[in-house]
Order: sequence, then C-alpha cells, then structure tokens
Amino acid sequence: MSRPVVPDRPLPGHAVCLDLRAAAYDPGDRQAPEDAVHRALTAPQPAGERRFLVVDDADRLVGHQLLHERLSSYGPAHVVCLAVGAPGERTLRRTLTLRPPAAGVLWLLDGFQEPGADALRPLVEVLAAPEVFDAVLRALGRVAGGVAVPSVRVLEHDLSDEARARAWRQAVEALTGPDVPAAGSVGKVPGELALLLDESVPRSLSAHDWLPAGGRAGGRLRACEDALEDALDGHARVRGPAGLLTRAGRDADLPGTVERLALELCGFRGAVADAFTVAGATRPSAEERGLLGDRGIRLPEMPREITRTGIVPALRDHTHELIAGRLPLRSVAARLAALAARTAPAGSAARLAELDAVCGPERLDRLGAQQPFLAGGSPSGAALVTGVLALLAGLWPGAGWVLGPATGLLAAVLALLMLRRRPNRSPDGRLDGGARSGWGARLFGGLVGGFAGAGAGQALGLPLWVTATALAPAVAAVVLLALRDWNRAVDDWWDRVDPEDAGRALKEVHTLVVTTAVHDWLFADVRHHCSAGAGAVARLLRGLAATAEAYAGPGAPGAYPHGGSDPYVSADPFGTGDASGHGADAVGDGTAADTGWDWDGWSDGADDDVWSDREEPGRTAPPPPSPGAAPTAAPVFAPAPPAPAPEWLDRRYGDGGPDLVDTLVSDLVEGVTGILDTCWAGIERDPGNAGRLPLEAPMTALLDETRTRLERDAAASPPPGRERGDRPDAARLIGVAPDGVVRLLAADDEPALTVPLCGPEHLRLLSHEPGAVRRVRFVPETMRRGTAGDDIWRGAVEDVVWTGGGRHAGVLRLVPLRSDVVHTVRAEEGGAP
Repeated sequence: MSRPVVPDRPLPGHAVCLDLRAAAYDPGDRQAPEDAVHRALTAPQPAGERRFLVVDDADRLVGHQLLHERLSSYGPAHVVCLAVGAPGERTLRRTLTLRPPAAGVLWLLDGFQEPGADALRPLVEVLAAPEVFDAVLRALGRVAGGVAVPSVRVLEHDLSDEARARAWRQAVEALTGPDVPAAGSVGKVPGELALLLDESVPRSLSAHDWLPAGGRAGGRLRACEDALEDALDGHARVRGPAGLLTRAGRDADLPGTVERLALELCGFRGAVADAFTVAGATRPSAEERGLLGDRGIRLPEMPREITRTGIVPALRDHTHELIAGRLPLRSVAARLAALAARTAPAGSAARLAELDAVCGPERLDRLGAQQPFLAGGSPSGAALVTGVLALLAGLWPGAGWVLGPATGLLAAVLALLMLRRRPNRSPDGRLDGGARSGWGARLFGGLVGGFAGAGAGQALGLPLWVTATALAPAVAAVVLLALRDWNRAVDDWWDRVDPEDAGRALKEVHTLVVTTAVHDWLFADVRHHCSAGAGAVARLLRGLAATAEAYAGPGAPGAYPHGGSDPYVSADPFGTGDASGHGADAVGDGTAADTGWDWDGWSDGADDDVWSDREEPGRTAPPPPSPGAAPTAAPVFAPAPPAPAPEWLDRRYGDGGPDLVDTLVSDLVEGVTGILDTCWAGIERDPGNAGRLPLEAPMTALLDETRTRLERDAAASPPPGRERGDRPDAARLIGVAPDGVVRLLAADDEPALTVPLCGPEHLRLLSHEPGAVRRVRFVPETMRRGTAGDDIWRGAVEDVVWTGGGRHAGVLRLVPLRSDVVHTVRAEEGGAP
C-alpha cells in the first residue's frame, strides 16, 4: 500500500479527489474502493457543481465501471480520470461512462508507478482547482475520444519551510500576545460604557429631585439648609457697627443656630447611612427599593442615555474596535477584565466608608464644639495703643485732666460691650464659649496715658487749635479700632466654628446620595450586566488565545494529509544538476530531462530549458537525530520526507514577503471576530454561562483553515466567503515575483517547454496532428500583479484560466492518441468492480 496521493478532505469548491488504484489500498480490503466512492459522494460540494477527480489504474477502468457510474448517483457529475498506466501498455480500454462531455481521461504512461507515484500529488493538486478542472474537461471534449496524454510544465511559487513556520509563529504571537495582568486602565470606551465608569449623572437626570421635601431624608436636608441660612444671616447681623453698638446682633442666637445646624446635619447623615444600609446589596430587590422610598429617596425611570439592551452591543463594538486595532487577544482580555472590575456594582453599603470621609464624626464634633471669642489682641498691645490715644486727648491744657482719662475709659467701655454682645453666647446664657476683650488693659493704659497727656499739656501750654486737632483723631481712633477689633474677633470665631463647612459637607453628602442612587441603585442591573458581559468576553478571549497558542497543526495541513507541505522537496526539480539547484547547464545531455518532442521528427532531443533557474535553493530534510539523544517534541507542521520532484515541476521558494504576517493576522483577527459574533446573543441572554462556551472547536477550525491557505498559496487567496478586495498579491506574500510565469506562458508555443507524461517509447502512440493538441494555461489570480503592483499581464495573453487560489501556474497540453489506441467498451462488455 503506497502513501495517499489525494487529500483526505477537499478544499472548498475544489474537485473531490478519490484514488481507486490497487496500490492505494490493502490487498485484502475488497470494500476499500466502495468506501472511497462513498466518502467522495458525501463530501460537500457547491450546489449544482459536482466535480470528481479520479485516480485509477489504466487497466482497471472497465472493471471499475460501476464505481464510476455511482459518482453520478446523486445527480449529474463531471469526472476527470487520471488513468495511471504501466510502461508496457500500448492500448487503453474505457467504458462509455468516461466519455465526454461529462467525463474525460488523462492517460499517464510513465513515471507514476511505484516508487514514482509521489509525482501524482502535485498533478492532482493542479487539476483539482475548479477552474483548471473545468478547462481540462472542456479541452478533453474537443479531443478525439476524450482521452489525451498530458504534456505539462508547472511553476510553483511557495514559501520555504522556515519562512512558513516563522510567519505562522509571528502571526500567532501577534494574535495572542503575552500574558498580561489586568490592565489598570480600560482605555477609551464608547459613551454607553463611559457613563458607568466616571460616576457622572446623565443629563436627563440633572433636574431630578432625589430627596423630596416630604420624605425623611429630604426633610433633614431642608432643615440643614434652613439652619445654615439662619446662621449666615445671624453672622451678617452680628458683624459690623450695628452688631456692637446696637441690639441688632444681640437678638441673633448664633450659638443655638450652629448647634441646630450640627444636629440636623448629623440627622441627615444618619438618614443617608440608613438608606445605604437597607439597600446595600449589589443588586437591590424590589422590596429594598421600596424601603428607599420610605426613607425619602425617590428613584426615577431609567434615563434614555443608557439601557440594559444597549450594553452588549456597545461592548461588542468596543471589543471589535480593540481587536481590529491589532491589540493582542490577551491584552484585549485584560482591558475587558479591568472594565468588568470597574463596572461591577459594589452596593451602597460600600459607600458608608466614603460617607464617613465626607461627613464623619470629627467634622460634626468640630461644628458642635464651643469656640471662645477673642478680641483686642494681646493685653500689652491694647494697653499701649489706648495709652497713646489717651495721651493725645489729654494735651488740652486744663481740660486734659478730664479728656485724657475719659478717652481711656471709652476704650474700656467698648471692650466691655464686645464681651456683652459677643456672638458665641446665646441670649439665655445656655451656650457660652467664653471670651476675652482686654478691657482691663485698655482701662489701665488709658488712665496712665490720659494723666500723662494732661500733665504734658499743662506744662507745655500748647495752643488751643493744636490740642483740639489732637483730641478729635484720638477719640475717632478709639472708636474705629474697637470696631476693627470687633469685626476681626467675630470673623475669627466664625472661621473656627466654620458653619460654611457644614454647607460644603451637606453638598458632598447630597452628591454622594445622587451618585449612589444612580450607579448603585438605578444602574445596578446595567452595571452587573456590563461587568458580567465584559468578564465573559475576557474569559472567551483568553480561551481563544490559549487554543491558538497550544495549536499543533491541522489534521490535514495543506492539501495533503501527510506533512505540512507538498512532499516533493528537491533542490533540483528537473533532476538536471546538483542539490544546490544550479543545474540548468545539464539540460540536453541525454538525461530524462530531454523528453520533449518536436512535431516534425518526434526526436528525443530538447532545447535548453530556460525555466530551470531557481530563486532559492530547495529545502532539504532535517538531519537524523544522533544516537542516544533525548527525544524531542514533534515539530509543528513537519514536512513529509523529501522525494524527487517531477521534472515538469519547477519550484521557487520565497522567504516571505512584507505583507505575509500582517495578512495572516488580519485573517485570524477577522475569524476571531466571527467566532465572537456567534457568542453575543448568549452573552446578552446569560453572560455568566456564556463565558464558559466551548470555543476550542471553532477556533481550531479557524486555525486549520488559515494554516491550510498558508500551505496552499501563502494565504494569497481570501478566506471563504470574503471578497479579494485589496488583499496583497502573491509577490508581496511569498517574496517571489511572478515574472517567470509570464515568460513561461508567453513562450508556451515552444513544445519543448512542456514535458510529456509518457516515455519515449510511447510517442508513437500519440497523434501526429499538431492542430489536434488542446492547451490549457492557468495562473492564480493572486499572481496577476508584480512586485511593483502593476498589471504584468496587460497585453500578454488572453486565454489564460485565472484560478481563485493556489501556488501553481503553468501550461497543460492535451495530446490526443491515435484512433486505434483507445477502445471503448460498452456496458454489457464491462465487468463488475
């Protein structure tokens, strides 16, 4: 039993391949061909397009008639049969089932029996492309008998194993990223989610009355505001000349008003703390919301700026934006985890500590403490100033003995009036913080200064106008300094009591109540939904990243089930030189490479093969492990053991173009977005369980599909269901320019450029009419443009078959056979399989 030459699963849209050769199965398994047909029939194919590429032994075509007919059991089918013949065969027998227009036969006469059967694999891959399959089948319909011997020249542009492995590793690393802790910042988020982060109040709720006056908390709030207003009014009445010289300030009970303010503020704080406690759960129940109403807190309807149904769409857009911005999956998961932590409702009970910080016992105690009234400054200073003023007033000769001491007495009386009218004592004397005005020092300094001035005036005998000028300013200064000291003392006491701080605390507590009502009570379900949804997506992304990181390769990488790349790894694809690939000069020396023919003489000679130049040496097998070496893990996507490449296949390996990794990452990112799209409905419905959805299978399928396209044509073809758009061409992905393909197809009129898939001894079986040869030229659409981005095919050829993908381009010549070589066997003559 030989190695399989057909893929175990077809690429989407490609022909289904099946191998009916005797060498493909265990000789004892008589059911194997039937099973192969059954698998082929059940393989998915596009509606109305059933294509089968059959590999069979040429001498078993008649015996397999029923198997061939079964391929049409589910509807009309098109069949291209690769009939592998032995070197000694000279005739081909086939049934009516394999005749045009629905079927045709390509007879392979040399080089495809064991051990050279590996050469079938690239030929199968070329013919399985739907565009090439259809073109070959149409060409066979124009060949006599529908049977031809192909003459082939194919160029393959592919990545080296090292470049492919490197690009895949870099793409997966860029997709997954390193392990990162939960991000401290969630970054920029949509407006619907930002409303849950900054604890702001929606504009539509800015005018809402959260604490109505009729409620418990609202009543306390209004009482606090009234007490604060009374305190401010009392302070304004006490301060100034009226407060000291009239009874206007005496009627204001500032200590009682401040005490009432402290008590009301304490009561308001207690009402708020009670509300925070009774509805302190992370998701308050309807009963708890009712208790809030009993305590005077009125919750409105949900604002129009945010709804529960809009959270998951906003979360989806945010996630898509982060992923589309090429942020690795683990980094996106970290940001979403941070978003989940920031939006998770903590409950209003957690706000009690914040309430203590805003309006704690220390603040309340400071407001309720009795502060002393301190006026006049230091005693020595007061005595000195009063003495100087009394001295000036006593300079009047004679009258100075009365005017000087009287001025000092006036200063003492005003100081005593400050004590009586001081603002820290209630009218009934119940509240009194104590006072000091320095009246004794003023009296002493005034008497001493007054008598000293009278004596000086008597001795000096100053003119009357001088003494009168000194008396008036001295008396005015005594009064003005007393008023200044009074205002300073009142303001100093007011600042130490600081009732205005109670107003600030009141506003802070009210703001805290509004914030708590919005984010812990009104938005509780929305915040919980957002937090659970963000956490679920974060878990899903971590799972996808782990699956991608642990991915060890598809079950059937590339087009073949064995190995990660095409098994024909040869440094010299034509067998014309050494392993370095520099063997173009060896062509024409009588080796197997010289099997082309000309139409005049069927000679065995050949012109110099201008297509054997290579842009990179071929890949070689890894060296065997040294004896006794420790076993190592199997390499990811390890290629199959190298085998000689067929001479008609020219491989050119690239090291990867500048857009290869970015293209792979883009495909993976779009695939991940598609996987997440299947989860959003579940996240909306039940985010807790959605975070545990098993996504290993779809993620593995995405990785399989992307890796398969990487193996097939370096991901030059877009994923299924996507338009090509501005996708980079093969030159920018592989790193090999398609100019050689242009030269090959432009020069394909030279027969020597193609290699007939038969031996020299079979040339006499072929038709001698050059006009009977049918030609199929095919190029992947991804090779349409050159490295500079220009259309290199402009004006070159017109009958090229553009394939949707793949890494092969070339020419197929279908050479008909003589009429006496092909025999058609009717149904009654055929045997059973």
